[in-house]
This record gives sequence, C-alpha cells and structure tokens, in this order.
Amino acid sequence: MTKVTQIAVREANAARMLDIQRSDFRRLVSLGALPPPVTVAGDIELWLVDDLRAILTGSAARPSQDFEL
Repeated sequence: MTKVTQIAVREANAARMLDIQRSDFRRLVSLGALPPPVTVAGDIELWLVDDLRAILTGSAARPSQDFEL
C-alpha cells in the first residue's frame, strides 16, 4: 500500500496538526498569525501543509506582533 502525503488539509485537520482548537486556529488565521486558506473549486478551503510548517519552523516570515491564545 502506498502512503499518501497530504499537501493540503481542511480546517479541522490543520488545527489538529497544530494541536489547537478549531476556534483558536480560526482566530490566528483571522489575525494573520497563520496563513489563509487557498480556495479550490469555488468553495473548498484548504491550508497548504508546507505553509503551516514554514510558519512554525521559522522559514517563513512571521507577523511583526505577538499573538496570544
């Protein structure tokens, strides 16, 4: 069986990957601390796994202000 590597995930999975509540995830996205979703097929919102990983590892620009949960 071939293992599938996810390149994009829905909101619930993105929050789960970061081990935070969906409400906290939405808040951080709305504040700009996490990247916005990409829209596929008109109404499906997905977060790119590489974008989330880049924010957390420091390889992407971080917001200039601090964000608290």
